Amino acid sequence: MPPDPAELAALIGSRICHDLISPIGAIGNGVELLEMAGTAGPEVSLIADSVAAANARIRFFRIAFGTASADQTLARTEIRSVLDDLSRGDRLTIDWQVAGDQPRGPVKLAFLLLQCCETALPFGGRLTVSDAEGVWQIRAEAEKMRIDEALWSRLEGGRAPLTPAQVQFALAPAEAARIGRPLRIVRGEGWITLRF
Repeated sequence: MPPDPAELAALIGSRICHDLISPIGAIGNGVELLEMAGTAGPEVSLIADSVAAANARIRFFRIAFGTASADQTLARTEIRSVLDDLSRGDRLTIDWQVAGDQPRGPVKLAFLLLQCCETALPFGGRLTVSDAEGVWQIRAEAEKMRIDEALWSRLEGGRAPLTPAQVQFALAPAEAARIGRPLRIVRGEGWITLRF
């Protein structure tokens, strides 16, 4: 029996991330060798920064778009490492306040929702992930926000067309349904809160 479309998408995501992480790591190793040989200059620094950014993004994608079985957990240190590396030198700050190791499903959903929030913060801002009594919350705050109403309606059952850069708006509600955590969205001036 073939996998359902959401499971197939997650398997594809896992495969792509798995296949890309090794060559990116190899490029990083090559940069380190150049630096140790004393041939490093601004060009090598630029390559090193690009490799670090690509590595961080792949690690993030692996969690957001990869498979997440019910018995898998992610260590808090790994989650913080991925988010810290991702936001290093970026216009967004991400504050992960959820304590302890967590099941992969809610972390995957949180990562997808962080990507949704990122679209609303093109000029930068702050993202905070917290939980209280089993309810997770993602809060996005910025002086300037850009909300595409049709796109955000996808999180609540809307059917707006998507570009590849917006696929998280289709995957987040599917993941929320898969793990039995309905999404709630509250918005105000300069902030959005998503709870599940």
